[in-house]
Amino acid sequence: MSESLQQKFADPHRSVCFVGTTPPKASTEDMQMQEIADRLLARLETLEYDGLIVYDIQDESSRIDAPRPFPYMETRDPREYSRLLSERSQRPIITYKSVAQRDRADFEHWLEEAWDDYGVRNLVLVGSPSSEGDIKLSLNEAYTALKEHHKPFHLGGVTIAERHAVKGNEHQRLISKVENGCEFFVSQAVYNAQATIDLLTSYARSCREMGVSPKRVILTFTPCGSAKTLEFMQWLGISVPEATRYRILDAEKPLAESVRICQNNLEQILDACLPLGLPIGLNIESLTNRKAEIDASIQLYQLLKATLDLRLAERQLSQSE
Repeated sequence: MSESLQQKFADPHRSVCFVGTTPPKASTEDMQMQEIADRLLARLETLEYDGLIVYDIQDESSRIDAPRPFPYMETRDPREYSRLLSERSQRPIITYKSVAQRDRADFEHWLEEAWDDYGVRNLVLVGSPSSEGDIKLSLNEAYTALKEHHKPFHLGGVTIAERHAVKGNEHQRLISKVENGCEFFVSQAVYNAQATIDLLTSYARSCREMGVSPKRVILTFTPCGSAKTLEFMQWLGISVPEATRYRILDAEKPLAESVRICQNNLEQILDACLPLGLPIGLNIESLTNRKAEIDASIQLYQLLKATLDLRLAERQLSQSE
């Protein structure tokens, strides 16, 4: 791990690509968790990737009335899985932390342990999935606690283009999060290219008006091979245009079609956003544990990384002429 993520993120001409994963379920024993980590890393052996993102899965049922298509299961502590993946892969890990469930004193203790005991250095804080329920610590309060904490975490934030499509102010949220210490952003899974282009364009314009450089935005993509996965994506709040939905469902090979759609969406986003001087990264995940979708996520990673690297190389060449 000779080069930190901060150094990689600082160079807008290079791609930064991640694989997203979730910790094993809470009942998983240590030895079994090691086997799961080893299987994951064996699948990634042929890939050039900069690191992994470990999510902190929340029960989001308060956000939506519809039943969850796949049952919610508690997982092992994301810090444990992050430490294990870091040790075994020798690559940086970005660890998510949901902050709403504990008060500030608990959160500060969590930060102390994360740094000292688990080696967490790259952190993304996530607020409550809805304003309902018992929120013990708001996202802004967590940012304040982190700012006043003595450990220099490399902090990132979540960005949701769907929120921008509804409220038109997600770019202002990004600017506010940068003021709170965020150095990069990770998007929700992209299936609506135009919503993402609208958000990124607004963000880049605002940065230009303020005379500041935009932070890196890591775009998340995921394959979708079935109506059930599609239902889950929509339950999570991922915007899937109607025509895209039918393209996947009516295709002879839905999974391959979803990969083509993701590549096309990335190309549209790069066409619109690379000229704005916006540093882009990638994060590829599988939303289910179905083998076919996990295998497709590896193919998707290779395809999208090649697409991004090619566009960046073409852009550098045109600027040097």
